[in-house]
Amino acid sequence: MPTESARDTSKLYLPVAIVAAGALIAGGLYLGLSSQSAAPAPGGQPQANVDIKDVSVEGSPYIGDANAKVVLAYWSDYQCPYCKAVEMGHAQIPIEPALPILIKDYVDTGKLKIVFKDYPFLSEDSTTAALYGRAVWALYPQKYWEWREAMYKAQDEEHAGFGNEATIVTLMRGISGIDADRVKADVAGNRAQYQALLDADREEGTKFGINGTPGFITGKVLIGGAAEVSSFKSAIDPQL
Repeated sequence: MPTESARDTSKLYLPVAIVAAGALIAGGLYLGLSSQSAAPAPGGQPQANVDIKDVSVEGSPYIGDANAKVVLAYWSDYQCPYCKAVEMGHAQIPIEPALPILIKDYVDTGKLKIVFKDYPFLSEDSTTAALYGRAVWALYPQKYWEWREAMYKAQDEEHAGFGNEATIVTLMRGISGIDADRVKADVAGNRAQYQALLDADREEGTKFGINGTPGFITGKVLIGGAAEVSSFKSAIDPQL
């Protein structure tokens, strides 16, 4: 993350250096976020200690055929712009969103099941969103994907306006088929249970070498960061 600038001791250029450093730090804070979330990684590489068969997928939200031959586990944070870039694209992150292509080519054809794992670590809003995601899955599993995409569409800069409970509830009121008040009550009544699931997901991901978001495992391949769609296809195709 480029947070340092060259020091210029010249009085003439000092103001310019200060402005440049400020711009670099601001850019780094947005793109770097925290931990590894900002670093788009190259294609996944086989890992001797990674196997999708070792990933706990029971009870986790998913899309696709429940018995699909290939499974992709995906750890994410609703506040992470790189997760948004992978799911639907991001104006400031120049990669082609992979998930729409994977859904079209593999999920919709019954070949791939995508399992969503929580890795909330960027802010309190990250945890709040993940708790609501668990409640939506428990109450309205058929609406989970629509809700998830609405969440990423509404995402703004980290620590900005969207993402707390009030804004999430407001968003849900605009999704037909979801009773926002029922979901809010479910979160309140099952917070400890849902929090335990979030903690387990994050602990599991960390065990496999995922220290930020997004992170993926399929087969024996770990894909860290917002990778290009070719990285996913090269890991999925040999399993088919």
